[in-house]
Amino acid sequence: MAAALDAARRGWGRTAPNPMVGAVVVRGSEVVATGWHAEFGGPHAEAMALAQAGDRARGATVYVTLEPCAHTGKTPPCADALIRAGVARVVIAARDPNPVARGGAERLRAAGIEVVAGIREREALDLNASFHFSFGAERPWVTLKLALSIDAAIADAGGRSKWITGPAARAGGHALRAGSDAVAVGIGTALADDPSLTVRDAAPPRVPPVRVVFDRRARLPLESALARTAREAPVVVIAQAAGAGRRAALEGAGVEVLDAPTLEGALAVLRGRGIASLLVEGGAALAAAFLERAFVDRLVIFQAPVVLGAGALRPFERTPAADISAATRLRVVERETFGDDLMTVYALRELPCSPD
Repeated sequence: MAAALDAARRGWGRTAPNPMVGAVVVRGSEVVATGWHAEFGGPHAEAMALAQAGDRARGATVYVTLEPCAHTGKTPPCADALIRAGVARVVIAARDPNPVARGGAERLRAAGIEVVAGIREREALDLNASFHFSFGAERPWVTLKLALSIDAAIADAGGRSKWITGPAARAGGHALRAGSDAVAVGIGTALADDPSLTVRDAAPPRVPPVRVVFDRRARLPLESALARTAREAPVVVIAQAAGAGRRAALEGAGVEVLDAPTLEGALAVLRGRGIASLLVEGGAALAAAFLERAFVDRLVIFQAPVVLGAGALRPFERTPAADISAATRLRVVERETFGDDLMTVYALRELPCSPD
């Protein structure tokens, strides 16, 4: 299953709105085929693996990171392909939350195939967290990415945040963008840093992420990198009190202006627009607002070996105080070094495991 999970990751940024899925075909102790869902609309992981395995799939065990689908969409049902291939056993990491596609496990069992579910399920849920969360959710799955100093500052006393981390960590941040439906900043960051919020230092995604600015009065300058490139990749401004003139100017540049009176309303608007995963990149005020309202599902911290000291901006200052004896200890989802910087992914929300 570990190999299947690794294979699934090869679809990063290319499969949405489908999940990333990997499959491994094993006969005895020999791995005879490995497949993954490489591109939205293309063959599913099971189909790729079965095509590689050929006749060796008969009597084999197939390890798959998501329950094989039981419906005809852009491709035929994977459960039926496994049955036709004559596999003896299917081991599933996570059940499919999609009410249209799920049911493959039951179809396989009805055909006399042994099915085992729940193997390395937590890792499989983490891999496709936004997909699993999206069914019935009224907001996107939110990942907050922060580049922090050792003393937990996001910017120095003058508000400057370029560049706390090094080039390798910034490339890691671009990979996060590639796996997200949308990337968001606050207007303060947009004005101070003039970011483009595009994917540059990572493999390009199939669909460029929507670029979102939380901008109460629609102050995004028309000469900003975001406004100037709004016709190349979508830019959305979330406003509360946009004047008619500012709205018309931004819309004339190709920027979409959406109204939302609250942060909760803004997230609902984005979800209604089809955004299932949102990467929030700051700045300090926007990060604090998301944390304060418990809208952060995954917290990604890139910590650099620098100290910014007195007066620096710190995103956790508005979070509620906690007694040290009762403070929640967050699960570490992933930890990786990027040059001298350390990336840690924390789970602020857990997805429920299947009762199966």
